[in-house]
Amino acid sequence: MTRVLDPQRYSPGPVIAASTALLSVMTVLGGLLMANKVDPPFLALDNGWHQFVERLRSPAWDGINEFLNVAGYRGIYVLHACLVIILLVRRRPQAAVFSVVAAASVALLTQLIKAGIGRGRPSNTIVLTDTGSFPSGHVSATAAFLLVVALLIGRLWMWLLAILGTLTMMVSRTYLSAHWLMDTLGGALLAAAVVPLVWLMFQGACVRENTDARRLLTWRARASRRQRAARQPGSGRG
Repeated sequence: MTRVLDPQRYSPGPVIAASTALLSVMTVLGGLLMANKVDPPFLALDNGWHQFVERLRSPAWDGINEFLNVAGYRGIYVLHACLVIILLVRRRPQAAVFSVVAAASVALLTQLIKAGIGRGRPSNTIVLTDTGSFPSGHVSATAAFLLVVALLIGRLWMWLLAILGTLTMMVSRTYLSAHWLMDTLGGALLAAAVVPLVWLMFQGACVRENTDARRLLTWRARASRRQRAARQPGSGRG
């Protein structure tokens, strides 16, 4: 765990600026929907993408995306719970609290915005859904989990995996006709804005506790080498 995790500190200014920009875009999308839920300005784009992904349907893709339907919501929360348990066992309480606060914040905001806007879903969805289409809860939950892991691991490959995983869930939700394209974009924007803001509150503590764990691991490794050397024949003093 110590070798895997390498959380980094980020300057508050750029993070706040980026998050503000992302939230602003989402607010504009939500505002346009509240002004006209039946015929928003981006409806042609939503319909065009909807018709495109409908033509991709096949039994094989149906099975994959039905799995993602379960994995991207209930499965993600199970993974998040497992992550918290692992962090606590490995003595990363601050990282565990960050994970919980980030996931809960994104989930709560998603549901509040869904209820406030009340956009209808596509009529031909092939999976069970709740009410409210904007923003996508599957996408926001998936993006939040992947971003939490990326911030804790602190390596480029995990950031790329987070982007790929989020895009995959966005395509999956539209493939299943569970969401319009802009719903999935809204979910991604929400998570991408909120999780880094939460990280700013916890980054100092998370970096410190990981540094302390590294030092403890190094000390234990050196002590173990000294013990092994002391037990070797001829290592004692004559």
